[in-house]
Amino acid sequence: MENGVLKEGFLVKRGHIVHNWKARWFILRQNTLVYYKLEGGRRVTPPKGRILLDGCTITCPCLEYENRPLLIKLKTQTSTEYFLEACSREERDAWAFEITGAIHAGQPGKVQQLHSLRNSFKLPPHISLHRIVDKMHDSSTGIRSSPNMEQGSTYKKTFLGSSLVDWLISNSFTASRLEAVTLASMLMEENFLRPVGVRSMGAIRSGDLAEQFLDDSTALYTFAESYKKKINPKEEISLSTVELSGTVVKQGYLAKQGHKRKNWKVRRFVLRKDPAFLHYYDPSKEENRPVGGFSLRGSLVSALEDNGVPTGVKGNVQGNLFKVITKDDTHYYIQASSKAERAEWIEAIKKLT
Repeated sequence: MENGVLKEGFLVKRGHIVHNWKARWFILRQNTLVYYKLEGGRRVTPPKGRILLDGCTITCPCLEYENRPLLIKLKTQTSTEYFLEACSREERDAWAFEITGAIHAGQPGKVQQLHSLRNSFKLPPHISLHRIVDKMHDSSTGIRSSPNMEQGSTYKKTFLGSSLVDWLISNSFTASRLEAVTLASMLMEENFLRPVGVRSMGAIRSGDLAEQFLDDSTALYTFAESYKKKINPKEEISLSTVELSGTVVKQGYLAKQGHKRKNWKVRRFVLRKDPAFLHYYDPSKEENRPVGGFSLRGSLVSALEDNGVPTGVKGNVQGNLFKVITKDDTHYYIQASSKAERAEWIEAIKKLT
C-alpha cells in the first residue's frame, strides 16, 4: 500500500447525466474512490470525480445491465449510484473485495468474513461454465424447466434454486452444497442464469459480497438466453470465428495508440491461444465484439525505453510502453499501467509467438 492506495487501475464508468460508458483511472483509498480522465496516456488532474465510501453500499455482482455482466454498483449515503465495469470476473471481484474492505474498515468482523470469502470454491481448470450450461440444457440429463408459482404468479420455464444445487452435486461438478451455491452464483454472475420472482430477485438486491444464489425451494431461476444471441448479419465484421475460438490466456485494460490519428484510447485486450491471437475491444460499446486484432504467429514483442518518448510514439506519452510488430510489419504501440503489468503482458505474448 503506497501513499494509502489500496488499489488502482482502469474501470469503465457509466456517466451520470448521459448514460454513456467511459474508461477512467480509479484510485482506491481508505475512505474515497477517486477517478481520473486519461489523455495522451496520462492522468488529467485534478480528478474527474470522487466517491465518498462512508455509508456506501456495494452490489456485486450487479445484473442491471444484461450486456455488462462484470459490473459493480456503489450507492452513496446521498443515494447517488455509480456503475463500474471490470475487464474480468477475477478483476471485478478483486475490486469489490478491496472496496468492501474500505467501506467496512472499522468493522473487524466484517473484514474477517471477507477474507474467508476469498478462499471460496474455484472451478477446476478442465471444466468451463459453457460446458456446464450445455449439459444443463441436455434434454435427457439436464435440469428440467417447468412452470412454477410464487406468491400467486406463474413463471414459465423456471427451476428451483435447491434443484440446481442438487443437479450440480449429482453431476459431480461440486462436492458440497456450499460449493454448488458458489458455482451457481458464478453462472449467474456470468449471465448464464437469471433470477425470477420476488425471492431470488430480493437476494440479488441485498448486495454485498455474500452469495447471491439461494439454495432454496421457493427461489426461482431461469436460463438467460442472451449468451446465445446471434449477431445481426449487417453488424458482422471481417473476423473469422476461428480467431475467437482459442482459450483466453490473459485479459485486461491497456492504452493503445491508433494507427491513423495516433491518439491513445483505453481498450480491453484479450489474449488467446490455439490459435494465438490478440484482440482488443472498445469498453464504451455494449456489443462484445472486437474492434481489431491480429495473429501472434511470427510476431515480435518488446519493451520500449522508459526515458523520453520512444520513436513511433506520438505525443508526450512515456512509461510502461511496449510494442508488438506483426508478421506483416504492422506496429502496435501499447501502454500498461505499471512496469510489472507490462512485464506480465510481454511474457504472456512471447509464449505464443
